[in-house]
Parts: sequence; structure tokens; C-alpha cells
Amino acid sequence: MRNQMAQKCYNTNMKASIITIGDEILLGQILDTNSCYLARELARVGAETIEMRSVADTHAAILHAVEETFLSSDVVLVTGGLGPTKDDITKQTLADYFHTTLERNAQAEEWLQLLLAAQPERLKNPYNESQVFLPRCCVPLRNRKGTASGMWFEKDGKILVSLPGVPFETETIFPQEVLPRLKAKFTSLNVRYKMLTVYQVPESDIAQRLEKFEKSLPNGISLAYLPSPGFVRLRLTAKTNPDDLPILFEQLKKEISDFSFLENTSEKNEENIALRLRAAGKKIACAESCSGGNIAHLITSVAGSSAYFLGGVVAYANEVKTAVLGVRPEDLKQYGAVSQTVACQMAQGVRRLTGADYAVSTTGIAGPDGGTAEKPVGTIYIGVSGPNGTTAKKYWFAHTRERNIGRASVQALVDLLAEIEKK
Repeated sequence: MRNQMAQKCYNTNMKASIITIGDEILLGQILDTNSCYLARELARVGAETIEMRSVADTHAAILHAVEETFLSSDVVLVTGGLGPTKDDITKQTLADYFHTTLERNAQAEEWLQLLLAAQPERLKNPYNESQVFLPRCCVPLRNRKGTASGMWFEKDGKILVSLPGVPFETETIFPQEVLPRLKAKFTSLNVRYKMLTVYQVPESDIAQRLEKFEKSLPNGISLAYLPSPGFVRLRLTAKTNPDDLPILFEQLKKEISDFSFLENTSEKNEENIALRLRAAGKKIACAESCSGGNIAHLITSVAGSSAYFLGGVVAYANEVKTAVLGVRPEDLKQYGAVSQTVACQMAQGVRRLTGADYAVSTTGIAGPDGGTAEKPVGTIYIGVSGPNGTTAKKYWFAHTRERNIGRASVQALVDLLAEIEKK
């Protein structure tokens, strides 16, 4: 029966619901990032998330949520409650829902032994050993980052996937184990899309410009707007007629040719930078003042960034700008730390210091204090240095410190990417 179900495919558009389990979420003690991640990944392949909900760590709450979401969804994704302690009851609850029992799973046991091979004493811990017991009717999903295996269930043409609540474990299992299975089941998920990012233009202005273009799109081709502070991503998706996508994408670029935009292969500029630098074999570095190391954090959030990121300097004090980065004291005195001249020298200095091919710098007034009439809070200079020379641009972002740091970091990656893409 299970083999027959595993071979069944669906041609309809997939509708999904996401359930996160945990009292700590409902108490506001941790942020539910799993729902955002899963919804975003589903959207990438054209699936529709119709509901998200968080429920308590109780048998009744979990059963009620599963029963309700199964009524309207093709797929239910559940995260949380798979740990080895007694308060983690998701496995037993799902076993009850699917009218089965927990049994020792040989595959889960093999994976646990591989994971804990360097710590054999942990295998003797009865709590860890309990992780190899899974509902009899599930297909185990390998977790390469933790002790809790994921679980795949099918019932009456519907699919339920149970994943650990730890975000980096969910973010490992989903692309490796879940998404390929979903694509095999739902042929409509094999969609194609192209993206570009428009900078410093309001979403409403872009929509007005593209009104006629959107109306002319054929059935099966859609345009989505994904706004963020300082930029808007445009995603052109082909659920049918994929051969039309390249032509329409070129038309889209012509429609906004006078806007500042970059073509993306990812929704994150740090990932786009990684792709370009790996292909070219080039290195980068950063010198940060007002962004306080956030740019380095974004760059190193990409796995494998050690291949192209040499390092960074957080030069908050003027003494560090001069002693480490070589900013001229007379220029600091004449132009001030928040200036085009200093931003350029910071980028040149860290590039010289590390031997990087490209470097980016920030200097500005993040706030809430320190602004003047000439340089109000939110004034940021971003410098970029590369084989084509060194430049710096002035920006004004906001009155809020957090937004200034975030938008300066994003814009710095944008400017760095534009420099890398120069011929």
C-alpha cells in the first residue's frame, strides 16, 4: 500500500499549510522562523501556502491543528516537538493520528550512529536512543544536523511532513529530503522563474510603470512584487509556457531600463556575490563603521564564504580608521568621518590590508543621536574599491538606528555586487 501511494503523482497546484508546535513560540520566548523559511521555499517552486498556525505542546492541540489543516491542504508541514525529552510529544501524537505505533526504525538508528560516531557515549543515553523510535507507517527523512529524523506520512491522498523545530535542522532536511519528494509528487511544482531587484524606487511607482506589461502577460506567467526596505524584488514566474520566460524577462528589463536594478539568481545579494566570486576566483573584504560588522555577518552567513571572504575591520573610532585602515588624519579633520573621502580611504585601506580584489566600506550616522543639519541621522556613505577604481556614494535612509544599519548593509552589498559585475 505504501509503495503504491509513493508512486502516485498530482497535476494540481499544491496547497500547503504550516504548523509550528511549541509553548515557547506562544509565550514569545523564541521567534518562529521556520514558518517564514518554509513558506518562502514553497513560493520559490510555485506552491501556495494557505495557512500558518502555532499550537501548544499538547496532544489535543496538535491533533486539532492537523485534522483542520488536512481539510483544505494537499500538504501539511509540521515543525517542532521531536526532541528526546518528555515534553516533546509530536511523534506519539502523529502515531495516534495515523492509527499506528512507535517502533525501532533501522534507518533512523543507522543515521544516529553515524551522527554520534565521534561521541559513542551519547548513544548509550536513553533519551538519545529514543530518537530511533518512529511511527510505523512513516518514511524517515535523514537529519544530518541533529538526532531527530524527519517523518513523511501519506493518508487519503494528502501528505504530512514532520520536521524538527531547530531552524538549521529544518533548513537542512527540507531542501535535501522534502522538496525533491514534493516535486516528484506534484508536477506543477517544476516551475521556472527569473528575478531582478529594483533599488530606491517605491513599489507603487514600479507597479504603475509595469501596468501594461502585467496585463499583457499570457496565462501561466505571473509577476510578483517582493518589497523590502530600499529595494523591490520582481519575480517573473512561468507555471506553464516556460519557453516564453526568457523573452518576457528581457521585455521586463526594457520596461524599467531607466531604474537602478540588478538581475538576480537568488533572493539574497550575499548569495549572488558568492556565485560571482566563486566563478571568478576573486576575494573580498569590508571596512565598517556605522554598520558595526553587519556586512561581514551577511557575507559569512553563506556556507563556503571562506573561499572568497578574507576578513573585515570594524573601525568605529577615528583612531582605528587612521591606525589600521590608513585614513589620513587631515582628511578626517577637514571632511569629517562621515564623508565620501573617508569612505573611499576605508575601502582602499582594507583592500590593501587584506590583499582583496574588492572591498566595501560604510561610514555614517546610524542614530538616534549625532546628526546635524548638514548630516542628519541616516546619512551614510558607502565606498567600493576594485580593479576599476574606488568610488563612494552618499545615501540617506531613515531616522531609526536599526533600519539605518540594515539598509546600509543591504545597499553596501548592492554596490559591491554592481562593482563585481563591471566588465
